[in-house]
Amino acid sequence: MSHLFQPLQLDQLELRNRIIIAPMCQYSANDGCASDWHLMHLGQLAVSGAGLLILEATGVSPEGRISPADLGLYSDDNEAALARVLIALRRHAPIPIAIQLSHAGRKASSAPPWEGGAQISSRSPRGWQTEAPSAIPHAPGEETPLALDAAGLDRVVGDFVRTAQRAVRLGLQGIELHGAHGYLLHEFLSPIANHRTDEYGGSLHNRMRFPLRVFAAVKAAVPAGFPVWMRLSATDWVPDGWDLDSTVEMARQLKALGAAAVHVSSAGVSPQQKITVAPGYQVPFAARVKQEVGLPTIAVGLITEAEQADAIIKNGDADAVALARGMLYDPRWPWHAAAVLQGKVDAPPQYWRCQPRTAGDIFTTARHGQR
Repeated sequence: MSHLFQPLQLDQLELRNRIIIAPMCQYSANDGCASDWHLMHLGQLAVSGAGLLILEATGVSPEGRISPADLGLYSDDNEAALARVLIALRRHAPIPIAIQLSHAGRKASSAPPWEGGAQISSRSPRGWQTEAPSAIPHAPGEETPLALDAAGLDRVVGDFVRTAQRAVRLGLQGIELHGAHGYLLHEFLSPIANHRTDEYGGSLHNRMRFPLRVFAAVKAAVPAGFPVWMRLSATDWVPDGWDLDSTVEMARQLKALGAAAVHVSSAGVSPQQKITVAPGYQVPFAARVKQEVGLPTIAVGLITEAEQADAIIKNGDADAVALARGMLYDPRWPWHAAAVLQGKVDAPPQYWRCQPRTAGDIFTTARHGQR
């Protein structure tokens, strides 16, 4: 069996293989409530054969959403809407499902990408006042966010905790905290966005303090053994920004707090970023974190080929690989990878008869001779 199709343990959660569907915003919710689009979209991914499906960045508060159409889990209505989707998925797919909890910080109140993605004015009926570690806009011409005071910080921690409790109540099986891509927790980490002079700003230790506080609060609010981890941007791709050395130290601190894993991405905090993009361009970041910290590590970023993904695991660069755009393009990517690598995936019986004769038996539940 290939390395990619070996099981992986994240605290009490066992993954059947090491293919993870990364969170992908759909900008298709109604007041934070999952819609029929989510049922269609997630239904495809749930029968993909991946080891884990992580739901998109989900706002812990209305002001924590990236856009007015972002998924949220801050109200009873949000919870009921997501429950409807999850019930349908679980009826037909055994895939474990986790959720990414997020606060967009100064990048909130933005239009969906197909509408240009620009910030929506707080004076617009669709917009709101953003908040951040410091009163520094993300980009020139954008509105200045409000710097969170002590009461605001307490409120945000409480929002993450309450949303995590809703996630557990819904039967979700893991929580990823979004500490990457320029959103609130990443903003605290990066000296580009964090100019505070209190205990949450200045030194690396101080800048890590609030994201670690959020992590510890969420971890304490969920049952023992329930996996909680964080996604980090390994580098801002900007001089004097957050960097890989800092990411390694952050991962060490997360490990000490009981993190189940670390998901290593990059960028997002500044429009000045200059990214060198190539296949697997973020994998070396994950490899260093794994080597120096020893925490289960998820690599992501232009991982597109089955052999490439398998080599990442085989070489010890990461413990799992996450795919996002590649899964949108090919929602059966794990099936095709199994055919190439002689692995096995879960698939619904309605589809058993479709496997290519040249690939062998790639479905774990398929019966030989099925017609």
